[in-house]
Amino acid sequence: MDDASAALVVDARGVVTGWSEGARLLTGFSAEEAVGRPVRELLAVEPGAEDDLPRRPVVPVGVVTVRHRDGHPVALRLAACRVHGPGDADAGHVVTALPADAEETTLAGRVFEQSSLPISVLDAEHRFIRLNAAAAEAMGGSEQDLLGRPFADVAGPGEATRSVDRHMRTVAETGRALRDESYSQAADPSQQVWDVEMWPVRDAAGRVVATALAGLDSTEQHRARRRLALLDEAASALGTTLDVGRTAEELVALLVPDFADFAAVDLLDWVLDAEAPPLRGDPEVTLRRTAHASAGPGAPDTVVPLGRTDVYPPYSPPARALREGRAVLAQTGEPDFDRWMAERGAEALRACGACPTGIHSELAVPLRARGTTLGVAIAVRNIRPDGFAADDALLAEEIASRAAVCVDNARRFARERATALTLQHSLLPRVLPGQAAVEIAHRYLPSASAAGIGGDWFDVIPLSGTRVALVVGDVVGHGIPSTATMGRLCTAVRTLADVDLPPEELLTHLDDLVAHLAADEREDVPELGATCLYAVYDPVSRHLAVAAAGHPAPALLMPDGTCRLVPLNTGPPLGVGGLPFEATELELPEGCVVAFYTDGLIEGRGRDVDHSTQELCRALKAPAELLDALCDVVLKAVLPEEPGDDVALLLARTRALGAGQVAARDVAPDPGEVPAVRQWAVELLSAWGLDDIAFVTELVVSELVTNAIRYGESPIRVRLIRDRTLICEVTDSSSTSPHLRRAHAFDEGGRGLLLVAQLTQRWGSRQADGGKTIWAEQALPRR
Repeated sequence: MDDASAALVVDARGVVTGWSEGARLLTGFSAEEAVGRPVRELLAVEPGAEDDLPRRPVVPVGVVTVRHRDGHPVALRLAACRVHGPGDADAGHVVTALPADAEETTLAGRVFEQSSLPISVLDAEHRFIRLNAAAAEAMGGSEQDLLGRPFADVAGPGEATRSVDRHMRTVAETGRALRDESYSQAADPSQQVWDVEMWPVRDAAGRVVATALAGLDSTEQHRARRRLALLDEAASALGTTLDVGRTAEELVALLVPDFADFAAVDLLDWVLDAEAPPLRGDPEVTLRRTAHASAGPGAPDTVVPLGRTDVYPPYSPPARALREGRAVLAQTGEPDFDRWMAERGAEALRACGACPTGIHSELAVPLRARGTTLGVAIAVRNIRPDGFAADDALLAEEIASRAAVCVDNARRFARERATALTLQHSLLPRVLPGQAAVEIAHRYLPSASAAGIGGDWFDVIPLSGTRVALVVGDVVGHGIPSTATMGRLCTAVRTLADVDLPPEELLTHLDDLVAHLAADEREDVPELGATCLYAVYDPVSRHLAVAAAGHPAPALLMPDGTCRLVPLNTGPPLGVGGLPFEATELELPEGCVVAFYTDGLIEGRGRDVDHSTQELCRALKAPAELLDALCDVVLKAVLPEEPGDDVALLLARTRALGAGQVAARDVAPDPGEVPAVRQWAVELLSAWGLDDIAFVTELVVSELVTNAIRYGESPIRVRLIRDRTLICEVTDSSSTSPHLRRAHAFDEGGRGLLLVAQLTQRWGSRQADGGKTIWAEQALPRR
């Protein structure tokens, strides 16, 4: 061994077996004095620390203090290299020593010492054997204090420490370099983040004798990635529904706890009411709390309950943000912020119980979309030691701009939905007209989906002869255009029903109307497509005639409890054109329930139409005395919790007029028959107890029968119906419709229909396959 080298050899038991001249010069002990002694006996031991010797490693490494022969301590930097014997047995260590304050003489050593990156070397037991100044500073101590200490003791407990320790073990076992991302011990998000590179250190034989660590402070890069991740999360987390309140909740959930310790969203009142924005603003801003969230214990709590309004003075960050139209960053030490915290911050901290620190930073960002200010988002910090920075303000503005668009979309949707709903309610029948043909119950459920209100409608239209028309329709699309189209079709159906057309003819005319409307709409023709079902029920004959244009068939519940769909030859939807419509006629017993509905009741995403139809028939069989109750039963049984489309349901229970309410007789085409018919009518009214109106009825019957004999064709038939009114009908085989005209002073005729119109409530005519019917209605006398 070279005398100039400070080296010693230690066997596996920790006993010195070799001693160089350099070791003698550093310690004063000769080879004869040192060889054969445990190496730990050469360490200087502080008074009272003798009991710690057994827990120290057999061969110390790093900077250690040894006892010089003359008694004074000497600080040395030791490095140990394990020596293997036959069969890879542990034969001890070769230890080299230098004065602890010795300067590095090699270029590589100086690079190591002067590197700005923290670099350290650890032995097989993960003890520090070398650190540069940057590493010692990062680990929170001096090199002399850290050398020889295990990494886990220095880094402290935690998952990051355990992760690095596991990776070092892997490096030592596999000889491959690894990388890990490690966090400092601070629990708040302002902690340092390190990218730690670990690689094996090999001896001349290629064996791994140590592990080297180099750390790069990646805190700023980590924060930048977190900001980008927050923006990416905002793109998917905001605006999942078209609900203003829910969107505000999504915003505060995004900000807390990753960005702020407390966050709130306050909106202007007109935003929540779906109104137009006001034209002027006040210095003091009144906002309504829509959502807030707190990071938990120690974080501020709200002093404004949800749904309540709060007035922000002009100097407060929220009022400034709204006034200036930009993010306002306020910190402790600013006069306006200190004044604001003196008023509101103390209340917020008292509300949270026992907050460890006060609010030191606040960020207020206006919610602006399409040039309109909707409210403000507020974020505060009190747990995190770092305040909001300029980068945080930019991030908050980006997130707030996305949230504002979502809030504005929800506001516009709510406004359009309210307008469409108001328009639709004004078009749908509020009070169904009185009629005796059927008992009616109905329900209309507007859709709550993002698509908006649809164009579903229903109607009940009284017809002549105590008959009634039952209508259900659905316009393609959603929103105000569909509602407006629904209004057009609803009006058209009423107009065509007043002409008293058969169901198939009415749908043909309605089909032409939709085709014309679609031709006028150059931008979006398909939006004017529609389906419709038109049915006419006659309580005298108990006949039901039904025709459909692309609409689901009604369900029929018989008095015996059986339920089925009415078999229809369903025609194409309205607006297709070129194809005929066919009517289905049924004779129904009294007490049948016919269910008319739109497709929203049985169709939807993920729903099986056949199954929904079976559920409808099953629900109609439920025992219910009132049709209103049966409506609720049907909707509860058939509809999902959140229907995706509007639903219109119309239930009709059929009635029948008894034989004592209807009387008819045939009339020969002879004017001499008129007196006999008048006499028959007078006697019939006397039997019905209607003598008070017999005179008028006699005149009406006389005029209508005379016109039929004079201008019509055989056969001729007269019928009187006693219901809510007294109805007189005269039917003949001629298809020529009568018309009302004004007779001149010297004309001998032409005043019959004018007289009928003056004496009755209303009159009219309707066409049939075998001719026409002229009818007139009279009010019954009050009892």
